[in-house]
Amino acid sequence: MKSVLILFLSCLVIPYAQANLSSSQLDEFAAIYQQELGSTRVCEQQLSYEYKVCSDVLKSEGNAPYVFQSDTSKGVVVLFHGLSDSPFFMRSIAEYLYREGYTVVVPLTPGHGKLEADADMEDSQLKSRWYAHVNQVMGIVEQQPQPVFIGGFSTGGAFATWYSLHNPDKVKGILLFSAALELTGGAETMSKIWGIKLLAKLLDGDYETQGPHPYKYPSVASYSGLILMDVIRDIREFLKDKTIEKPIFAAHSMADNVTMVSGIESLIEKVDGNHTFFKVDESYDVCHADVVMNQVQIVQLQFNKSEVNENERCAVPKANPQHDNMLKTLGYFMQQHEQG
Repeated sequence: MKSVLILFLSCLVIPYAQANLSSSQLDEFAAIYQQELGSTRVCEQQLSYEYKVCSDVLKSEGNAPYVFQSDTSKGVVVLFHGLSDSPFFMRSIAEYLYREGYTVVVPLTPGHGKLEADADMEDSQLKSRWYAHVNQVMGIVEQQPQPVFIGGFSTGGAFATWYSLHNPDKVKGILLFSAALELTGGAETMSKIWGIKLLAKLLDGDYETQGPHPYKYPSVASYSGLILMDVIRDIREFLKDKTIEKPIFAAHSMADNVTMVSGIESLIEKVDGNHTFFKVDESYDVCHADVVMNQVQIVQLQFNKSEVNENERCAVPKANPQHDNMLKTLGYFMQQHEQG
């Protein structure tokens, strides 16, 4: 009887024991950046449950891609960061999901986190590189038998949406934070002007990567912003004729004047599923990038306020006062959809 009970209990834990990425999968993850960055090295600092890929071409180790390994994982979550920033922005969300029992993969988008990024931000193949990178990362995690969720912040949310629309059977749900699915009217109108990309390259000049924020470029390259609009249009074009059924968790500030909340609302209307929309009320005045920031990240950031005008709205990063409630709502969403 005792041996039968032990066998029964072992069967219960088998589905969770293999959810962390294998050593060969981690090698594949590192190989992506060996190819993209030209060289990688062992990181000087990383957590006991963290696998991080560092390189001397990055601004710092804080800009590096990483994986939080959970040996008893409920599934795998992939989180892509936004335009001009780095995996640092996903840190608090990744930590939360890890504590909830998920293995979390946070990639580094091509052209980001680097000491020198001028050539990347003028690359005519930039969109193809972005799409290829998303496919490479997802190709690794899709080997897992457990549920796979995909998400991201801002442009990373657009990547997650694009991938999910084209591969609905490979992901369990979509997690969006300030997702860039619609930009301001002026940005969208300008992107339609003939020859604007060539002009954008000229206006970008010698693209600067160093500024007051150690994990973000001082500005968004005009050319890369136009490539983001191409990604958004690809998503809209797909949704013209096709639809999918996939649960979406979306968090967005109603005071966001960079990515429009109407983009999220339109997606939710066109994608069937049991969706959760966490809206940060406009009264909190939470800026676009601050939705994903908690107080710990703000302290770790050590932002140099002397290099910006502190009176300018959104110039200085601040913690989202609704961050904890956002994560609790995310946790409930995950519980609803991790099984079945």
